[in-house]
Amino acid sequence: MMPGSAAPAGGAGMFVPAATAGTVLCCMCGVAMQPNPANMCARCLRGRVDITEGVPRHAAVVYCPDCSSYLQPPRSWLRATPESPELMQILLRRITKPLARLRVSLSGAEFVFSEPHSKRLRLKLRLRREVLHGVVLEQTHPVEFVVHDRLCDSCSRAQANPDQWIAVVQLRQHVPHRRTFLYLEQLLLKHGQASLAIRVAAAPGGLDFFFGSRSHAARLVDFLTTVAPVQTQTAKQLVSHDIKSSVYNYKYTFSVEICPICREDLIALSPQASRDMGGLGPLVLCVKVTNAIALLDPFTLRVHHLEEKKYRVYNFKAALTSKQLVEYIVLDIEQESPEISIDGSRYQLAYAQVARVSDFGKNDTIFTVRTHLGHLLNPGDHALGYDLYGANLNDDDMDTAMTRYSLPEVVLVKKSYEKRPRTRRWKLKRLPVEEDAANKAKGEEEKRLDEYEAFLKDLEQDPDMRFKINLYKNEDYRSEMASTVGDDVPTVPIEELIEDLTLGGDDEGEEDEAAVGNTQAGMVE
Repeated sequence: MMPGSAAPAGGAGMFVPAATAGTVLCCMCGVAMQPNPANMCARCLRGRVDITEGVPRHAAVVYCPDCSSYLQPPRSWLRATPESPELMQILLRRITKPLARLRVSLSGAEFVFSEPHSKRLRLKLRLRREVLHGVVLEQTHPVEFVVHDRLCDSCSRAQANPDQWIAVVQLRQHVPHRRTFLYLEQLLLKHGQASLAIRVAAAPGGLDFFFGSRSHAARLVDFLTTVAPVQTQTAKQLVSHDIKSSVYNYKYTFSVEICPICREDLIALSPQASRDMGGLGPLVLCVKVTNAIALLDPFTLRVHHLEEKKYRVYNFKAALTSKQLVEYIVLDIEQESPEISIDGSRYQLAYAQVARVSDFGKNDTIFTVRTHLGHLLNPGDHALGYDLYGANLNDDDMDTAMTRYSLPEVVLVKKSYEKRPRTRRWKLKRLPVEEDAANKAKGEEEKRLDEYEAFLKDLEQDPDMRFKINLYKNEDYRSEMASTVGDDVPTVPIEELIEDLTLGGDDEGEEDEAAVGNTQAGMVE
């Protein structure tokens, strides 16, 4: 059988002619083409018909630089981030009326890069319209929006009078550190709960969030109750009222107090609390704080979750906090039981011989303790723990426990890694907090930097904490900048990092190209 001839149908003995696409000549230039209702090729059709005629190429949009929102006429302000779907929707609404008047349909749109300081937003639209004899033509069309800065109503009122707030959330925790607020700050940023705040101010023992609406403040309070054990109180003060119309203006205050128990705190339970928790303790460690407190008995590996309402019944305090941790060196360790997992965390009971690092070269004091860190510690490692042997305790429940029980001399809390400064490949975002004069003092500033560094180390060591917040890639990080650290030092995997939003990268020369394609179902692309 010769090449190109038709093949016989299977079993029928008949020849099926090969299907070939018919071509005609363009009525304008005579080029062979596939037939379409206009009898014109794509080049000639594009040269004779411009479906973008009458579609605006320039428009304006109003932007509030304080709250990052755009004006949606007549008086609505919508918050949108650069190159987001929300911003795309706002811009397309500015040109939908001309498109409807010209009977042009929009089949697609995308952002085109523009410099952030140029006050320009560029879109490349794909427009579709029916032209000669039912032929549908699709063509790209660039539109440039000029950004005009103007404060929205709420921001203008705040600029005129910063104290013109309607509701304030006073978040407090009576502890000697700010680790809880550093973690809550990241949760608020991830879920956008503080984005509607007029301003955020630092206060002794916490933060103040000022809002222009009571509902915005109430939403923040509701969120805090789901992520932390808090106790809330509300109050309102009459500002003004109109007797004739019975309109009253109030200022609302939400007082939110966080439970003073934090991760890694050592707690001595009272006999009543220990009995109610099934004989837990009397010494327990706080291993996790959400809307409930997770208490771990480091000598039996029993865990009890205590809700905020139940905590207020006992109202115990921390006998020792993370500020009082002492560094030990592990001399020997012997596993007692197999490794187990409780609430996603791994524990293993073991006996360890430890000595205080500060005692080296001074005495030969060695402690034999039972610990829950048998899966982490090896001879020669360093660990942080509470020194009950030499601690000066001022806690009634701890005194009661010492008289009733034989308490250990050391309670190990976590493994300690080398304290070598290094550049991290990741970073965190921060809330714009207004600091008062007391927090700007030199000693306070150094203290805050140390607490922030300790918080970053906690994130490196705890995957569960990292899972609940957003970590971003550090663009300033270079591999040659990183110092050499040990293999066992915990780091954040690059898979857990989020690309921070940056504008740039696209070429601008691709925006002015019209596309005309094949004729299928009466369409020429």
